[in-house]
Amino acid sequence: MLNLQKTELMISAGKPEQFPKNSVPHVVFSGRSNVGKSSLINTLLNRKSLARVSSAPGKTVTVNFYLIDNALIFADLPGYGYARRSYDKKEDFSALTDAYLSRCENIALVLQLVDLKVGLTEYDKMMLKWLVDTGTPFCVIGTKADKLNKTELRKAVQALVGDSSVGAAPVIPFSYLNGAGKDEVWKQIYNVCRE
Repeated sequence: MLNLQKTELMISAGKPEQFPKNSVPHVVFSGRSNVGKSSLINTLLNRKSLARVSSAPGKTVTVNFYLIDNALIFADLPGYGYARRSYDKKEDFSALTDAYLSRCENIALVLQLVDLKVGLTEYDKMMLKWLVDTGTPFCVIGTKADKLNKTELRKAVQALVGDSSVGAAPVIPFSYLNGAGKDEVWKQIYNVCRE
């Protein structure tokens, strides 16, 4: 088991040359702006504000690397699909994300976050297609589960499970308010890291 107390923000990388160069496995957090990546990271690590949470979408403009117990890295990618940025800036973010995904050889698992209230966006489907095409292991985390009643939640999860772009990947509903799904996510992380 990892010692979560030994967690630190290694670097907020704004350029590809700043990416960590080591052989530690990476768990990548991907999703649209404001989908809840920082909240998921903080919940998994039992922290309140290690990853900065913002109510304004599009705040994470770097790839943030968190080193856990010198044995695992959480890589938090910039959110995509947020329209209120200049076009050049959007290109910068996608270039940074592309550089990371194409250069990093230590990606063990991608956690693809999808807002359960919104469902899959075109950007989500593009990302899922890339994950499938490259054979990158991933699971889908349905965020903001607490914002839906039981019937809505069941329908939203079924819609994800039944979508061809998700394929056979696990789908885990998650809520940072009550921690629902946290243990399931850790199980997926430990499974791939053992391999």
